[in-house]
Amino acid sequence: MESPKHLSHKPIISVNDYDKIDALYANHTDVRALSIGRAQYDGDQISLKVWRHTGNKWSRQSEELPIHRNLDLSILLLAALSTDTSVNYPISNLSLNIDNEEDVQAIKEYYKEHKKDLEPRLKQLKQLLNELLK
Repeated sequence: MESPKHLSHKPIISVNDYDKIDALYANHTDVRALSIGRAQYDGDQISLKVWRHTGNKWSRQSEELPIHRNLDLSILLLAALSTDTSVNYPISNLSLNIDNEEDVQAIKEYYKEHKKDLEPRLKQLKQLLNELLK
C-alpha cells in the first residue's frame, strides 16, 4: 500500500508495502508504509512517519517523529546493546539512565533471538552512515 498523500504529513520519499518487509511482523502488521516528508505539526520541518492502516482507513495510531528523535532512539538501542552493568553504564550524549538493571540482559537476549532480522538493518545503517560521514 502506498503512503497517503492527502493527509497532513506530506511524504517526500516513501517505503510502500512495508507490511511485506516488516521483519518478524512481515505480512502480520498494520504498518503499511514508512515515509520522510513535511511534518504535520510544521510544514517547514521534516519528519519520519509510520503509516498504520486498519483495513478500512488510515489509523490515528500512525506515528510521526522528528528526525532527531528517531536518531536518539537508535542511539538508545545501540547504547543498550553495548551496556555492561557490571563494568559501565551506557555511553551516550543522551544522559541515559538504567531504570531496571536486571532487565538490561533481556534487551541483549532479544537482539540475539532476532539477529537475523536486525543485523542486516544495522549493517545497512553502518554502511549508509560511513558513506554519509565521509
